[in-house]
Amino acid sequence: MELWRDVRRAVLLLLGPIVVGTIGYLLLGLGPVGALYQTVTTLAAVGFIEVDGPFGTGERLFTIALIVGGIICVAYALGIVLDVLVRRRLAVHLAERRMSRAISDMSGHTVVCGLGRVGRIIAGQLSRAGRAVVVIDTDQERLAASQLAHVVGDATTDEVLESAGIERAAALIAALDTDAANLYVALTARAMNPRLFIVARARDEHAAAKLRHAGADRVVNPQHIGGARMAALALQPNVAEFLDVVMQEGDLEYRLEELELAGSSTLVGASLRAAQIRERSGALILALRRAGIFTTNPDPTTVMQAGDVLIAIGMREQLDRLGAIARPAS
Repeated sequence: MELWRDVRRAVLLLLGPIVVGTIGYLLLGLGPVGALYQTVTTLAAVGFIEVDGPFGTGERLFTIALIVGGIICVAYALGIVLDVLVRRRLAVHLAERRMSRAISDMSGHTVVCGLGRVGRIIAGQLSRAGRAVVVIDTDQERLAASQLAHVVGDATTDEVLESAGIERAAALIAALDTDAANLYVALTARAMNPRLFIVARARDEHAAAKLRHAGADRVVNPQHIGGARMAALALQPNVAEFLDVVMQEGDLEYRLEELELAGSSTLVGASLRAAQIRERSGALILALRRAGIFTTNPDPTTVMQAGDVLIAIGMREQLDRLGAIARPAS
């Protein structure tokens, strides 16, 4: 609003002398076209002529006042335009500095490369889940609309990934438009941060293997996922909708969550029965993952180890209690 107000002021300052000069010359006896022509040639300084013959004293005094007033108005209008441009550039620069400082303070965040249709959904889900997110895209307006920490640039370049704090990030999601770009991002990010968890989008089924070789931990084909989702709705609609609600929508009190056991957890070395997880937290263990292998409904005698991943279901406060046991604060 302030920008448009300044622009209107500049336009009025430029039109004002033209209107005043035209009216003045009309009052001094010139015709409408002659008055406008006399005003424009006088203010534009492209050559001065007296349209209807030599000017008298009144016309000359008015012309002097018009020239002086026009110069002042034009100079003031140009000053407003310059001020607007400087302020806008300064605001952009300060915003970039603040964004850069905010990103430099992040650690364990997720970098989302590409803010298209898929990227927007991913970034929104992560943000709503409370995860710190940095998005990378070449479209400044798209990034500003997301209201998330962002870096403007090409995600395939080292400099842009560094600006997004890739060395301190916990995960990266490559959701660019082409498989080649996602492949390059995965390869570059893996080299810059060997501990990074990378999820890549693949349009072509043949690209999945290449993305894994490039360093992606998981590869997702949106078309395949969409097809499987539609089939699940046709086969078991209530089960599919229940999982969607529990995982994403938050309409139910119960949530699904994964928790990795820390070495300092009291659960390490204890069996599922002896740990009394249900009694201590209220959450229910649905599965256990060890060395990449899932065990659903694990045997109560299973002894838990550091690094095991527990898949649990429960209410938010129950999962929080289980999280405090599985990952105790140091």
